[in-house]
Amino acid sequence: MSTVLVVEDSLAQRQMISDLLKGSGLTVTVASDGVEALEHIQRSSPDVVVLDIVMPRMNGYEVCRRLKADPKTQNVPVVMCSSKGEEFDRYWGMKQGADAYIAKPFQPTELIGTVKQLLRG
Repeated sequence: MSTVLVVEDSLAQRQMISDLLKGSGLTVTVASDGVEALEHIQRSSPDVVVLDIVMPRMNGYEVCRRLKADPKTQNVPVVMCSSKGEEFDRYWGMKQGADAYIAKPFQPTELIGTVKQLLRG
C-alpha cells in the first residue's frame, strides 16, 4: 500500500485531496505547513508528496528544495499542487525539483492519475 503525504494549509483543500486519494486506494497522511511536512518525512518517508506552495512558516518551494537536497529523501516524488497556475510558476516549481505540477482548481482524475503515475516510477 502506497502512502501519500498531503501538505496543504487549507483544511478544506487538505480534506478534499485526502478523500480523493483515499478513494483511489492510497494511504494518506497530512501536514498543514512545510515545517510540519519536513518533520513528518524525517519520521516516515512517504511514497509521494503532494505539496501546496503558498503556506505559513515554510513554502512549498523551500520544502521541495530541502527534500531534493537530502540523499535520504531526494528520490521521493513531489507533486506541486498550487493555485499559482501561470507558466512561470510551473517552470519555477519544476526548477525546485518537483516531479509534477498541478494547478488548482484541478480535475480529480488529473491528481489521481499524476500520483499513480509517479508511484509506478
